Amino acid sequence: MTTTTVVLPATKAPSNYLNESHGLASWLLTKDHKRIALLYLIGVTFFFGVGGLLAFALRLELLTPASDLMALDTYNKVFTMHGIVMVFFVLIPAIPAILGNFLIPLMLGARDLAFPRINLLSWYCYVIAGMLLLYTVIAGGVDTGWTFTTPLSTRFVNTNVISAGLAAFVAGFSSIFTGLNFIVTIHRMRAPGLTWFRLPLFVWAHYSASIVMVLATPVVAIAIVLVALERLVGIGVFDPAIGGDPLLFQHLFWFYSHPAVYIMLLPSMGVISEIIACFTRKRIFGYSAVAFSSVAIAVFGFFVWEHHMFIMGVSQYSALVFSLLTMLVAVPSAIKVFNWTSTLYKGSISFEAPMIYAFCFLGLFVIGGCTGVFLGTVGMDVHLTETYFIVAHFHFVMVGSVIMGYLGGLHFWWPKITGRMYPEAPAKVAALLIFVGFFFTFGPQFILGYLGMPRRYAVYPPEWQVLNIFSTAGATVMGFGYLLTMVYLGWSLFYGPVAGANPWRAYGLEWQTTSPPPTENFAQVPMVTQEAYDYASMDR
Repeated sequence: MTTTTVVLPATKAPSNYLNESHGLASWLLTKDHKRIALLYLIGVTFFFGVGGLLAFALRLELLTPASDLMALDTYNKVFTMHGIVMVFFVLIPAIPAILGNFLIPLMLGARDLAFPRINLLSWYCYVIAGMLLLYTVIAGGVDTGWTFTTPLSTRFVNTNVISAGLAAFVAGFSSIFTGLNFIVTIHRMRAPGLTWFRLPLFVWAHYSASIVMVLATPVVAIAIVLVALERLVGIGVFDPAIGGDPLLFQHLFWFYSHPAVYIMLLPSMGVISEIIACFTRKRIFGYSAVAFSSVAIAVFGFFVWEHHMFIMGVSQYSALVFSLLTMLVAVPSAIKVFNWTSTLYKGSISFEAPMIYAFCFLGLFVIGGCTGVFLGTVGMDVHLTETYFIVAHFHFVMVGSVIMGYLGGLHFWWPKITGRMYPEAPAKVAALLIFVGFFFTFGPQFILGYLGMPRRYAVYPPEWQVLNIFSTAGATVMGFGYLLTMVYLGWSLFYGPVAGANPWRAYGLEWQTTSPPPTENFAQVPMVTQEAYDYASMDR
């Protein structure tokens, strides 16, 4: 008996945005929004690692009451660089530049963003800004604090303020270009039938954040330029020694920096809306209220900057007005939390890794938001300002909420981005390690701040050491969670199971194309006929 072996021709992998073209130039000159998102992912991951190492150095120094690991001026430079790296190079670009870049055209049924070349330019601005920041580190660092507070940033001449400020200035252009692209794309490139009230809440959140990017970022850019001019030319803008007013810098900086909180937070809120809807199999309760609350947060964000300045000599009457406005900005945020909670009620909840991150977000955001009410109250703020209470509140809102939303979104859309599934068990373990580690890192700092421990100090009384040891131990646990996440996501790129077009059975146009998507996103322009988050009809 003769056996014949038939050799079948190797099947070519379906064309997608990852394999359609090869070579370094095809990436560095790409105009594909999906590839640009991955370029941002590489950059943000790098700077997240740098910022994390700087933070761990700070926590090691604070293990003991004495300054025995680094000199005091070195400590000042380390916490300054940690803040600049994390705020301008991680928290602000993470979700908009990575997930927003990748997903918004897909969610709108478009083939790309409105201005692909400007999109690529935004990434190059980010890279140039990063190089300027690395130069600042090599040149000896900067020690003014990440807020570039005057007259510290204008009076002293040996702290590389101009190069650090220029890095933040150029990174601001990256943010402006991204926001402009999102606004025009959302207005002009929606698929037929995709009305405003059929848009995913992820898009509403990015639209609101983009308005803040475009309107607020130029203000801090002006402030940085004036700081540079004052250092170079000696004009008296901020330095009282030469006729300037340091309070003017505070107004300019915080007019941008409080809205910048929502540049970071609103996209994270959009991610959470998508995850909760998918893993409860329900339409978001009060869709319109959640959508408009994003716009309200963006608008209110421009009117609360002075609550950062209650101890800086502002009028007591204006302080009362800004205290009231600070309370009002909590209302649209509370609407989101209540509506997400109502969506969970009687939902068919599935505890996959993205959903665990969503629960972690809810816990940390509520704590961060409630402690913000303390700081918006004039009397309490006088006691708590410039203490570790501020550090804890800021990290609960910014890092706890934003990074939890970012990691939740990265896990949720990882199959769409890479075409691969990650292992679920280590993903859940990593989420819990990050949550527990974060809580033990910054929870004790609320107590330290209330007891009076000032921030930005390397030396403290011995009676506060136990709480600082708790913080450092928590940071270690959190660091292991981040490392585990990098390991299994990297592993999944090569060995993860192949994902289908819609592994989560999620709603949205992005799930109606292949994983990974083709370069053109859709073979033909999709038509939208359903209301947003119509899971009931999907599951029939």
